[in-house]
Parts: sequence; C-alpha cells; structure tokens
Amino acid sequence: MPLPCIVANSHSLPQILAGLHPDLMRLARRLADSETEAQDLAQETLLRLWRRRAEVAAVEDLRAYARAALRNLYRQGLRRTPHLPLDEAEEGPSVDPEVFGTLALADLRGAIRRLPADQARLITLVMSGETSPAALARQIGCGVNTVMSRLARARAQLRRDMDLAPGAPVASLL
Repeated sequence: MPLPCIVANSHSLPQILAGLHPDLMRLARRLADSETEAQDLAQETLLRLWRRRAEVAAVEDLRAYARAALRNLYRQGLRRTPHLPLDEAEEGPSVDPEVFGTLALADLRGAIRRLPADQARLITLVMSGETSPAALARQIGCGVNTVMSRLARARAQLRRDMDLAPGAPVASLL
C-alpha cells in the first residue's frame, strides 16, 4: 500500500514513519540474524528517513523507499562485518564481565564517602583487614560497644544505598 506523498502533510511525518515501522520490522527480521539486529536495522532506517525529512517529503512511495533504504543499510553492514572462519568466530560477551564488578565497587566507594565520618573511617579500617572490634576501638579511641553499633549502622546504610536486602551478608557488599 503506497503511502501518500507527504509534501502537504509534513506535520504528520512522525505518524507516517511510525506506520512504516511494522513493515520495516517484518523485512528486517527476514534479513537479520537476530531480533536485536532487526530492531536496530528498522530503527536506524527510520532515523535516517527522519534526518532526511526534507528529501523524503517529495517521495511518491515512501514504503518502497523505506524498504530500499533498509536493504541498503543491511548490505552496508555486511560489507563492514569481518568474515572470520567459523572456528575463529567465537561468541563471547560484548562487554568485559569485570566491568560490572568495577562499577559496583565504584558505587560502594561512593556510598562509603556519603557515610558519616566516624562510620566511614571504621568501614575503611575493616576493608583494610582490621576486623577485631577491640583493635578498632583502640585505633579510634572509643569503646568496643560504640565500634559495634557504628559498624552496624554503617553496614545497614550501605545495604540501603546498594539496594541490598536488610539481612544480606556483608560479603555481598564487596
């Protein structure tokens, strides 16, 4: 079904492009290797049409034009993709798995900085390896019970800041 020429209706271009999306997705699914790639193809095609809206306004059959644009975009992607022998083309994570641990650690450091100074100091000492409440009490110059209550409040606040369950083990913070 050819879409009307949109010279007179340029204000309706977003609706017309939205109407093209299902058709472009059907074509993209036939061409692409995955649903994600199909979605990327269809969205990139619509984005390019939007960027060239002044030229697109004069197109007689926008559906055919959009389909041709999607096929061309797909072919461009094929030319850019390196073709590896099957034994070298291993599927692996697109993001280094360690990045999530690094981000979590950065979040934890930020949460520790937001703690009151006395609690942050105690948590920092515990992170450096000091776990004896008596040794901690001597280092900061207060009672063992004070150390224990400050650590409990600090851990509870860190659990809240890191979106952990109230009873989550302390090890899950690191």
